Amino acid sequence: MTRRGRLALSLAIVMSGACAREDARPVIGLITKTESNPFFVSMKDGAERAATADGFRLLTAGGKSDGDNASQVTALENMVAAGAKTIMITVNDSKAIVPAIAKARAQGVMVIALDSPADPIEATDGLFATDNYLAGELIGQYARASLGTRAPRIATIDLLPGHPVGAQRHNGFLQGFGLVTNPRTSNELAQPPEVVCMVDSYGDRAKGQTGMENCLQKNPEINVVYTINEPSAAGAYNALEKAGKASGVVIVSVDGGCDGIKAIQAGHLGATAQQYPSTMAELGVRAARAFASTHVKASGYTDTGVRLITARPLAGLPSLSADSALAVCWGAR
Repeated sequence: MTRRGRLALSLAIVMSGACAREDARPVIGLITKTESNPFFVSMKDGAERAATADGFRLLTAGGKSDGDNASQVTALENMVAAGAKTIMITVNDSKAIVPAIAKARAQGVMVIALDSPADPIEATDGLFATDNYLAGELIGQYARASLGTRAPRIATIDLLPGHPVGAQRHNGFLQGFGLVTNPRTSNELAQPPEVVCMVDSYGDRAKGQTGMENCLQKNPEINVVYTINEPSAAGAYNALEKAGKASGVVIVSVDGGCDGIKAIQAGHLGATAQQYPSTMAELGVRAARAFASTHVKASGYTDTGVRLITARPLAGLPSLSADSALAVCWGAR
């Protein structure tokens, strides 16, 4: 064998050994609702940082859109087959995903819900998430105070029917506004008389814009807009601006991403409730590390924090400035 041949063989052996060592790392998984939404991109980044620090190999997957349960079921099955002992998931369909989660747990896998609970919540070992009802309350209080003495004519740009996160934010908003609502345990959306239009956006900007356009056709005097997230808020603002009605309408949302904070600074969004997806993922990886070393699974609900963000603070409502929130942008509490 020539010297070049011996070097090539030695290099191949070294590379093979490196691959074997990499493959020997314990496997964990992260399944998000979608892979394109900036919220879940931030969650994935947080999971990757924590997994690398703790010596895990992270597998990731996501649905094609909010509500895509089939892709999440497939991802669960694939990750279990790949040897994942912990799988973190932001569920798209809180009920339909439960049988797949139960199957994974029956094989000894710890399943942790991030951001969105399964229904029932006990279907997963643990939940690391925003208090979405409180997030709704915070922006509801802000909207009520901002509206002053004007009679409310509210449009809600919601998520999708029956989803716990959408229901908790919607009903929490009504609670904060001081209107008749449903309790935090309900997955049904309340509609008191002050809510003159309700549409589903699936958290999508284009659907948010179309929904807002439809609401304005039904009731041109809308003066408060609640939105499920900041992409749908951006769509709602576009519809209001096109109709010449953006001025004087209070728009509130939940997320706290960089684009949403910039929208607050530009005056397109009155306030948002900032949540922390990176923290959710980091806590999930920490639970995976504990499970790997002690065989004790996570349990119960862990609140990952939420704060009211606005460029126009109001008396009696503690808030974080938009400038300060921009420095965080989903990074940590």
